[in-house]
Amino acid sequence: MADVGVIIVSYNVADLLRRCLRSVLGSRGVDLAVCVVDNRSADGSAELVRAEFPQAHLIVSPENRGYSAANNLGIKYFLAQSPPPRYILLLNPDTEVPPDGIAEMVAYLDRHPEAGIAGPKLVRPDGSLDLACRRSFPSPEVSFYRMVGLSRLFPRSRRFGRYNLTYLDPDVETEVDSVVGAFMLIRREALQEAGLMDEAFFLYGEDLDLAFRIKARGWKVLYYPKVVVLHHKGESTRRARSRAVREFYRAMLIFYKKHYAPNNPPLLRWLVTAGIYLRWGVALAVTRLEGLFPARPRPPT
Repeated sequence: MADVGVIIVSYNVADLLRRCLRSVLGSRGVDLAVCVVDNRSADGSAELVRAEFPQAHLIVSPENRGYSAANNLGIKYFLAQSPPPRYILLLNPDTEVPPDGIAEMVAYLDRHPEAGIAGPKLVRPDGSLDLACRRSFPSPEVSFYRMVGLSRLFPRSRRFGRYNLTYLDPDVETEVDSVVGAFMLIRREALQEAGLMDEAFFLYGEDLDLAFRIKARGWKVLYYPKVVVLHHKGESTRRARSRAVREFYRAMLIFYKKHYAPNNPPLLRWLVTAGIYLRWGVALAVTRLEGLFPARPRPPT
């Protein structure tokens, strides 16, 4: 039985996928198996895996049904094994893990049986923190502070800085609502209790949704910054920014309607929904202007 079943969903990032697989397969101190799910790439990613990494199990999706659906193919593959891995690692192809990183994360979760999920510190190529690596759930209040800019104006505020927990020291271990799906180590039992990823989410929000459902079943989510993973963020979506913006705000709507709207009064539901659509429209307008007057790419938020 492997300790970890690693699932890497790839879409048109063959060069980064190669670097990611080299780093994963060079891991020390852990028994792991790798499954690459290619989301109908057109850049030879599947051929790359077959030719250079035959030890990885390859699933070629007949169509691009999104990140959640692709991860579910990998999850089903590992859970069908007898016995299945103790942990499932969701890993983006634009990451590079240190040789002992996965083993250290496994040992950390072994020391914390109350935790269903753990994630490391993620850094960008310039050394800056990937803020998404530790997060709060986007409740109406937290999302409001984010959308009106208060989280950026007062990042050290415990009230306004909750979206990315910017008031916390990034080098301190802590319990969080969610870690990012770019590196999300999940205890098999917690995943089996919560179920597969929600395929209504195409590109964003599925990691938050899964963490929400796992926490609702009594498990903790932990951030462990002693392991540092390199994240070349956004490469898969950089050339399709309009689609990325659309899916980001669509995911916000899905998450809100699924987890918060049923407990909110009608007026608040209307205000939150209208606010998301307004922010969505502004983001799309900005994206179109950037297409006319190219500038340095930015993430959807």
